[in-house]
Amino acid sequence: MLQMEIYEEFAGWLDNLLENNEMPESTAAFCFNLYEESDEDCIYAVQLIAADRFDADDNDWPCDEVWSSEEDIFCIDISDESEKDWKGAMERFKEMAVHYLEAGNYRNVLLQAKAVGMGFVDGELEIIFKP
Repeated sequence: MLQMEIYEEFAGWLDNLLENNEMPESTAAFCFNLYEESDEDCIYAVQLIAADRFDADDNDWPCDEVWSSEEDIFCIDISDESEKDWKGAMERFKEMAVHYLEAGNYRNVLLQAKAVGMGFVDGELEIIFKP
């Protein structure tokens, strides 16, 4: 279930990134890279990257990044969730990202891409948008 207070913070973070950073013309796809910030504290982070290629059969396409939010990441604490592991974090981030793709202020920047993916670095990648 989408928690609007956390979603509003996430949407504000994404709005700031997409409004204030010109994406390279070579951008083919975007990926939300997920990280485990603190396993003990159930804190997870997300970073947005733009890649200059997309290949549905190659999960390494996000490695060809042409832009990154770098250290400008968004963190959530899922210690109060029923699923406190990486799967729970992935579901929370996915829910917020999909909602942003439906209603976010700068969703068109993301929707112009061939795809938007999400996944943990060195893990499985899930395509959350593909026209």
